[in-house]
Amino acid sequence: MDGNLLRQEPPGATDMTGTQPGVEARPAGTPKAVGIVWALLALNTLGSAGAKTVVTLPRSLIQMATMGALVAAFTLALALNLRLRVRPSAFVFLLTLLLVPSVISSANLEVGYGALFRCARFALFVGTLWLLSRWWNGDLTFVRYHIRMYFAVLVTVAAGLVVAPGTAMPEYYGGRLVGALWPLTPPQIGQYAAVIIGLTVLLLLGRAADRASAVVIIVPSVVLLALTHTRTATLGLLIGLVLAISSLVLTSSAARRFFAWTVLIATVAAVAFSSALQSWYLRGQSQENLSNLTGRAKVWDALLAETRTTGEKVFGVGLSDKSFGGLPIDNSWLAVYHEQGLIGIAVVATLIAVLGGVALLRPPSVPRACAIFLISYCAISSYTEAGLGDASPYLLHLGLAASLLAMPAAAATPLSTTAVPRRRVPRWARR
Repeated sequence: MDGNLLRQEPPGATDMTGTQPGVEARPAGTPKAVGIVWALLALNTLGSAGAKTVVTLPRSLIQMATMGALVAAFTLALALNLRLRVRPSAFVFLLTLLLVPSVISSANLEVGYGALFRCARFALFVGTLWLLSRWWNGDLTFVRYHIRMYFAVLVTVAAGLVVAPGTAMPEYYGGRLVGALWPLTPPQIGQYAAVIIGLTVLLLLGRAADRASAVVIIVPSVVLLALTHTRTATLGLLIGLVLAISSLVLTSSAARRFFAWTVLIATVAAVAFSSALQSWYLRGQSQENLSNLTGRAKVWDALLAETRTTGEKVFGVGLSDKSFGGLPIDNSWLAVYHEQGLIGIAVVATLIAVLGGVALLRPPSVPRACAIFLISYCAISSYTEAGLGDASPYLLHLGLAASLLAMPAAAATPLSTTAVPRRRVPRWARR
């Protein structure tokens, strides 16, 4: 892959080997090991449950790998930031606040000791983000980390499709693409593909990536997204890109051209391939099955009808596996209500509102457009996917958005000094 797309941009704060007299030292630049920490966080959020793989991997082994990645990420981040220097971040502060109802509800052990384990995992995740916030400068450094990691995941999915196409597109998933080497579900693969497609398109429009390397990433990702038949990821990608590119239209001629051509091509494709697109969207489902969102609505109605105590309504029942009655909840807001109660709903809603408000206040730029895309995508996906209340890829996407919206570190400025008045020397003394 061409290195131009994934090259490291000069950070907003430069390195300094020492402190000059009268000048305050600038914050250190982003070490390369920070990218490893970000990749380990992404590895932790891949999960341990999914489709059957070519080589059966014990779930305990996968859990050890994912939890080990989180512990390694926290340890490495702490080693890189031994002085515990962090930047003020409303996003990470709200995540820390979300830990309060999580711990209170999980301490009741209503869903078992696994709730406390998930709280510890969530705390490590948030702690690692605090340690990384030191290097959040509003540049594109973490965007490239994000694309690298998830493109590597998609490479394993493509390899599984080549090695064992029958396992990669099983009948029990309706012929949709799954992970044959690592247990990944179609919604997961669709999410990763949609996110890196959107980010790469925005980098290309902002001339932060060359066309050849962008094509290498975008084309295979589009193919994999189509094979997953994931409607939520597709809609999130399209709507998120429309909003993100709209934020660049007034300042970028490339964005205006891309937007115009995309609208034209989409209109022609919608007319010419309407039947094929409708068949892909329906996925062979009946109208009744589609109307209740593939059975999700039944789970949601049962969850809302459940009798709860005042404490359960306020704080929830504790962090669980995002299921109710043995069935997945598949809605971030209902999952948060079930696990962290009304307090959790208020914190998550504030988190989304704060990120969206800050994004609207920033001047037009590629980092701002990437943040708008990520916030929009996560907000749309929250309707049919869970993950906004616990360590998940969605919180990692929003963490990336927070890093893009952070103000650049201030450049070094001379320390203020008081001018000493010159003493008047008498004329006779001069002689």
